[in-house]
Amino acid sequence: MRLFWLTLLTLCAFAANSLLNRAALAAGGADPLAFAAIRVAAGAATLLALVQVRGKRLPALRPVPVPVLALAAYMLGFSLSYLELAAGTGALILFGGVQITMFAGALLSGEKVPPRRSLGAALAFAGLVWLMLPSAGAVPSFRAAALMLVAALGWGIYSLAGRRVADPLASTAANFIWCLPLAALPLIWPGATLPNAQGWLLALVSGAVTSGLGYALWYALVPQLGAGRAAVAQMAVPVIALLGGVALLAEVPGLPALAASAIVMAGVALATLPRR
Repeated sequence: MRLFWLTLLTLCAFAANSLLNRAALAAGGADPLAFAAIRVAAGAATLLALVQVRGKRLPALRPVPVPVLALAAYMLGFSLSYLELAAGTGALILFGGVQITMFAGALLSGEKVPPRRSLGAALAFAGLVWLMLPSAGAVPSFRAAALMLVAALGWGIYSLAGRRVADPLASTAANFIWCLPLAALPLIWPGATLPNAQGWLLALVSGAVTSGLGYALWYALVPQLGAGRAAVAQMAVPVIALLGGVALLAEVPGLPALAASAIVMAGVALATLPRR
């Protein structure tokens, strides 16, 4: 049960990223590129401080290209897509794409997926498909959906890369540090602006707390969960984001979306909870 509660805490942090990003952009408090850069910088600073407090050392100064590039793709695609997407819809596309990426990775690596977990994945995926139907009222623009799918591919690859790291905290800190130049590069383009005070606050919280600390914990949990179960667990994030959007952003979904969300949660519980 300890693994379940830690996983749930991490998933709530992931959902909070959608809410914080959407809140900053919807209110006009931040440019999406600036939000992404501040988020990465805050995450890098927090993770580096934690590494120092624990007396650890960062990995070799040479960057590991795959997780760094994947993290950059996720950060930039995520922020740009939330110019148009509602928080719950964005999380739906993100973690639906992540689920496909990570299950593909699990199959390619030869990981065994038990029937009970496969049934839970199928049930959760059916709920996601229902949420994406026009009748659920969650159909985004093609541009926004494409950007979030880029983010999904990046996060899926980043999660898969986390299965083989010896020190999750140090590796996450190093990835954030090397990702910072890539995330900050778009700020030199004409037209990029810095956020207002509210935008700064939301970006800093997203980077330091729900990203930096959340991703460090996720990197530690993925080896225990396995790629297949980790992919299914992340499918709960759209549901959490939908509920958060209702409570905090007044983005109220229709009854079909709520019913589909309940199906997603049932599938996640079937695939992740202990048999008893």
